[in-house]
Formats: sequence, structure tokens, C-alpha cells
Amino acid sequence: ANMVERIEVLKGGQGIFYGTQSVGGVINIVTRGFDTGSYVGVGVHSNDGYNLRGSIRGGSEEHQFVLFGSRDDADGYDPYRKADLQPSATDRDRGYDVISAGLKYAWRISNRSRLSVQYIFADADLDFARPFLNRNTVNAREEDIITAKFNHSFNDNIDLFIKAYQHNWDTRYTRIYNELDASGELTGGSVIRNDDSYWGYEDYGFNAMAEFDFDGHFTYILGLDQQNFSGEDEVWRIADQRERVTAPFLQIRTTEKLIESTLLAVGVRHNNASSMEDSTVWNVTGKHNFSDNLYVQANIGTSFRMPDAEALFLNEYYDDDGDGIPDGGWFAIGNPSLEPEESRNVNVSLGGSTTRASYEVTWFQRDIENYIDSYVPITIGGVVGETFVNSNDGVNISGFEIITRFDLTDSVTAQLSYVDTEARFNGTGPQLRGIPESEAKLFLSYRQTDGPFGFTASANYVGDVNDREVRGDYIVADVSGSYRFGADERHLIVLRLENLFDEVYATSVGVGTVDATGDSYFYDNLGMRRTLHLNYTHGF
Repeated sequence: ANMVERIEVLKGGQGIFYGTQSVGGVINIVTRGFDTGSYVGVGVHSNDGYNLRGSIRGGSEEHQFVLFGSRDDADGYDPYRKADLQPSATDRDRGYDVISAGLKYAWRISNRSRLSVQYIFADADLDFARPFLNRNTVNAREEDIITAKFNHSFNDNIDLFIKAYQHNWDTRYTRIYNELDASGELTGGSVIRNDDSYWGYEDYGFNAMAEFDFDGHFTYILGLDQQNFSGEDEVWRIADQRERVTAPFLQIRTTEKLIESTLLAVGVRHNNASSMEDSTVWNVTGKHNFSDNLYVQANIGTSFRMPDAEALFLNEYYDDDGDGIPDGGWFAIGNPSLEPEESRNVNVSLGGSTTRASYEVTWFQRDIENYIDSYVPITIGGVVGETFVNSNDGVNISGFEIITRFDLTDSVTAQLSYVDTEARFNGTGPQLRGIPESEAKLFLSYRQTDGPFGFTASANYVGDVNDREVRGDYIVADVSGSYRFGADERHLIVLRLENLFDEVYATSVGVGTVDATGDSYFYDNLGMRRTLHLNYTHGF
């Protein structure tokens, strides 16, 4: 995360170029560039943790590189309410030990050609605490991400873009429970549910695009996207699954030379999947500038979402004695008969700016068929568990988003956003699971114009969320102060207080078992409690 420079939300037509699962656009994670400087840093926080990080860059006009690395370690915190903790959970803290390193390299082959390569490696031991039975549970994980990009401009009219990638994710999972006797009391023994069990995947492919612009009125983009995926899971007990998707795509864009102050784009993509039915998706995007300070933009299109491996092949169902009744209460199983989701989407935005402010208001609507409903109750042998189904009802999602920014003074900036979402079957009934009805964010930033001090404050509001049970709304606030000093202000100290008011809030709901009876119960996974962070960074 120390190498992330910014995260872009690209709405609308970008979904044609990348990914079979794109619904409303693309989230693009941009790592630090070759001109952002070198640094080393160290930090500590009140959850008995620390971090070390650093980056160094160098090179010439033709060859550039960035090396980076970090280590994060913490004993962690107890993410459960006291009422949800069973006596059998003797290890209750969720800690971590994460090492990450990487390299970025760019070669400017000529004035018209450029090759860049990025490699990221991570090694992590992550606690997977539970409020019941848990003695020791650890995800021991290794991850590799390799990307290579080649850009070449043949002339002023034709450009070529090629990206290849490989992503490996390998986890060894160990889960050791405390043993209980018939009355639910600890015996002192242990039960090994997983001993270095494997779960992971390999994902690789390429994306090739050619851009043509012959007369300045239209731009044509023709490309091919291919993704190859294989994964297996001994923990959720999902057998080795493989999938290949080959997707040609085309987009035609206008320029302002054709229609002054107006841009239009029409795109189509055909997904050919090895184990699913083919699908064709399209979208139309447009933007018109009424002036330098006022615009309207819109997009309309379709999308296609395949069920994932968990929804299809999950088998968290234990029947060790072969009586047809699940052992240990709650279970979860996938549904191999699931069909893909199909949807139609519309977004319309009005935005503008003044000397010290900017805004954008967006209305959106999405109608879904074959909606994949997750964790639907199912009964086997009198025991209630969960599965996945395609709903017979249509799903209607609609709402609006407001994003604003104000430069209150030369030193003070405020950003405010709000999203209101209604997501219901046939437009009625309760909100769909996992989608908040409302969210809001406030961010304030102060930086002395000619001084070393800075200050930020943020608040994040999340409304009620329908999960296995309703998760209540909450507000989490963070504050931080910074001080720069030394030659060219190369030294930076940041003091940050996370969750200022120590809000107790749930990020998800899990299912556990009561020691004494074996009955299932719901419990909340809690977000980070109030934590004080102190960080020092030296740039050079």
C-alpha cells in the first residue's frame, strides 16, 4: 500500500476494455511513478505493531527504475463483542506479519516506443481469529504479480498498446480448534481441522489494443482481451477449476473536431468463456461541455457477471459419520447450476466548477436478471445451512451520488460526498444484502502556506446494511497532524488517531457455534478500534 499513488474510478466505457465482470466501469490502482523521489520510513502504533518502508529510484532518460519494500507487523486486536465470545476461543486477537517488495522498470526504446515492467511480491502470515473454538488459525500466504506493458506509435495515426500479466496467489491454511467434551467444556486437547491446507489461484493473460485516428473526427480502438484462470481450495473444499475467456472488443469515439464541446463513444465486447455461455455487452457514453465550468455526461449499457468459484463449488459441508446430516451444525454449499447475471445500466451526471469549488451529481439505475443471491437458507437433514441461487425476481438498483470539493482558503480544502442507493427485488421489500442504503464521507485538509504544519480530519458514515442480520449504521472519524522540517522539508512526522471516538461497528457477520449446545449463532466482525499511529519519513 505504501507504493499506491492514487486510485482512479473510471466510470462507463472503460469496462469494455478490461474484465468480464465489469458492471459500471473500472477501478484503476496507480503505483508511484519514476519521479516521486526516494524515501525511508518507520512507524509504530498502539496495537503493538510497527512498520518499516522504503523506496529508491534512479536511472537515466532512457532507463528508469524504482525499488520498494515494506514490513508490517502487529499483535493485533480483538475484533469481537464480549457477548459473542465463547470460552472455547483461547486465541482471540487478529494480528499480522507482512513483507512486501517490488520493482518497476521502464525502457524508452525510442521516441515512439516504451516498455515497462512491474513485479510485486508479498509474504504474509495472517491471523484468522474466531470467537468460538479457536486455538490457532493462520493464513500463510505468498503472492506474485507481474505486469509488462509495451506502447508503440507507428505514426501520428496508429498506436499500439499491449499489456501482459500473471498473478499467483498461494495460501497454506492451518486451523486448530480446542476440543470440547459432551457438555461443551474444554478438555485441554485440540482438533486439527486444517493442517497446511492449500488454497490459491493462478491468473494470467494479455490485453492488446490498436488505436486509429485518420481524419481527426473519429478514433477507433480495436482489441483483444484474454484471461486464463485456475484455482483450487482445500479449505472451502473446491476442486481444481479452470476457466478461459477470450474477448474481442471495439470502441468508436468522436472528437471535438467533429462536434464542438461534445464527445461520444460507442463500444461493444464479446465474451467467449470456456465453461459458460457466450455474452455480448455494449455501452454508449457521452459528455457535453456547456462551458468551461458546466458539463453533462451519461452512459448506458449492459453488463454480464459470471458466478465465482465459491458460488458454484463451495462445499463447507462435513458429514464424517455418513448419516446424511451435516456435522457441527451450520454448513454452506455452492450451486453448480447457477447462471450468469445480466443487467442494463444507466448513469447521468451533471457537474461543474468555479474558482474555488467543483461538484458532480450522478443519478444511476441498474436492472438485473438472474441475480445471484448469496447465502440463502437451505435445510439438509433438519440442519439449516446456506447456499447460492439465481433469483426468479428481477433486481432494481437506483440512486444518486454527490461529490463536492471546496478550497475554503489557500490553506484549507474540504471534500464531501454522499451516495443514496435503493437495491430491492422488483423494487420492493428489504434492501439487498451487503449494499448500504446511504454512505457519506467528509475530508478536511489544512496545510500552512509558508509553514511546516499540516492537519487532516475525516469522517465516514455507513448506513444500515442487510447482512445475515442487519448491521447498524456508524460513523468513524480519523484525525492526523503532520510536521515537516530540515533541508527542503525532507523530514516528515505524522501523528494519526484512527477511530477517534472509538466507535464499535460491524464490517461483516459470521456464523459460530455455542459451546454448550452446538447451536449456530450470528456474530459481528468488528472494525478497527481506536488506534494511535506515529510515523516518520525521510525523503531524499
